[in-house]
Amino acid sequence: MGVNPKLAVGDKAPSFELESDDQGTVRLADLKGQKFVLYFYPKDMTPGCTKQACDFRDNIEQFADQGYQIYGVSPDPVERHAKFRAKHDLNFSLLADPDHATAEVYGVWREKKNYGRTYEGIVRSTFFIDEEGTIEEIHDNVRATGHVERLTRVFA
Repeated sequence: MGVNPKLAVGDKAPSFELESDDQGTVRLADLKGQKFVLYFYPKDMTPGCTKQACDFRDNIEQFADQGYQIYGVSPDPVERHAKFRAKHDLNFSLLADPDHATAEVYGVWREKKNYGRTYEGIVRSTFFIDEEGTIEEIHDNVRATGHVERLTRVFA
């Protein structure tokens, strides 16, 4: 099972309303007129998620030059997001999806296997969404290391 099979490039992005660690509530409807990247990651303060977040931080200007804001989404609460941002000096908002409803509608809450254990969780995935709320790109089940570099290569 991959990203929600009903979601494809060219589709309208599913609506969401999530609490941010620094902006209050962020809604898809409020982002109309803005391009943004919505990247889903499993957990704050873990090695892979820290690497990915710091890569977005270090390359944010390349995204901004193309008109994109960055939003990270995980099930962690806003308090943990705030600590994660402060510890790693992250320059973008983190959105809390504690009931994983947004991850489910985007099709990234799925069965995972790790060290012989099977469980449900976020499969690391990234969505580019345009000013009209249309999905421009989907990067599903990506590896944290090198992911942001691969994304920014298309800007060159």
